[in-house]
Amino acid sequence: MKKTKVLLVLLLALIVVFSFAACGTSEEEAPADDTSSGIPVEDIKVGVIHIGDPADGTGYSYMHDQGIVGMQENLGLKDDQIVRELNISDSDSSAIKSAIEDCIAQGCNIVFTTSYGYMDTTAEMAEQYPDVYFSHATGYMSNDTNFNNYFGRIYQARYLTGIAAGLKTESDKVGYVAAYGTELAETCSGINAFALGVQSVNPDAVVYVKSLNSWSDPTNETAYAEALAEMGCDVIAQHCDSANPQIAAENAGIYGIGYNSDMSAEAPKAELTSAIWNWDVYYTKAVQAVIDGTWTDLGNYYGGIADGFVDVAPLTDLCADGTQARIDAVKALLDAGTWDVFSGVKLTFNEDGSVVETNGDLVDNEDNVIVEAGGASVEDSVIQGTMNYFVKGVELK
Repeated sequence: MKKTKVLLVLLLALIVVFSFAACGTSEEEAPADDTSSGIPVEDIKVGVIHIGDPADGTGYSYMHDQGIVGMQENLGLKDDQIVRELNISDSDSSAIKSAIEDCIAQGCNIVFTTSYGYMDTTAEMAEQYPDVYFSHATGYMSNDTNFNNYFGRIYQARYLTGIAAGLKTESDKVGYVAAYGTELAETCSGINAFALGVQSVNPDAVVYVKSLNSWSDPTNETAYAEALAEMGCDVIAQHCDSANPQIAAENAGIYGIGYNSDMSAEAPKAELTSAIWNWDVYYTKAVQAVIDGTWTDLGNYYGGIADGFVDVAPLTDLCADGTQARIDAVKALLDAGTWDVFSGVKLTFNEDGSVVETNGDLVDNEDNVIVEAGGASVEDSVIQGTMNYFVKGVELK
């Protein structure tokens, strides 16, 4: 009898041990639908919030969507694995929230929000939906779990397009239609980089900026380009969504530098080149991270020329002789990571297009020294977040 009781006690003890072990397993192992363990490629669903309509065939939303298309092809996703929300105002938080919720309702595991004004709402929704990944373009907010930001060193591409503009201008007046001026580092750094590119081949040239105070204002994009042409600018660059400044340049019989997409089809008699994005580089990387369960290793993204994330469109026959050689020489430096735009090393060129590197102060248009001669480039945090001055040779009109 005593032996039977001992065996019974041991059996009960084993049952308790196995019960606790089973409980421990259920708590420690991630549930089947926990995206931290990865998601099969056939089950992934991607949402994207566009400020415009990619069907326009040019500009900001078009190039973002081309990136989504490229990612889809790279990863072998089906059409029903992509959810698009179009023409969502970035100043209407209710519309942004509704668009994101619609993506989630359709089963999206990751949502890309592509405009700066989407940032605050995206951050809010990331807190509300911790099992969905959120990735926001052009902003600076993020968390350590399900929300990051992504952008690129588009200033590098703008420097290269500045070379094309500086070699082409005969009036030494180059116009620039900008979404904003020094209020936002994104636009400010782009204008400055473009101007430095112009000055590398034409130190006498001045870049005249007109600010829209809006990311998209098609009417004034035309009107401001026309005003700059009337001032005597014979090349018009831009940081705005439509090809209207390029079309205005063509109508005025002058030249243009586009943005976002190759705008040579819209203004074939004006376009020299464009600063462009290859968004598929990031979109493929981000969605693959969700599939692999490696999102937390991804972090915030800031790719450049060396990553193939930003570039210049193929030069047209309207460019001045020697433009390609000079652009190629600077791209080689950027690819190698041996030089960057906002440093104390200025570039000039030999007649054959090869680069000459010379130490020199980087100064603003009030003669304040930003970087001393020979100094390293300003930090990324400045380029992305706090740059609020124009370099020498830039004037706001």
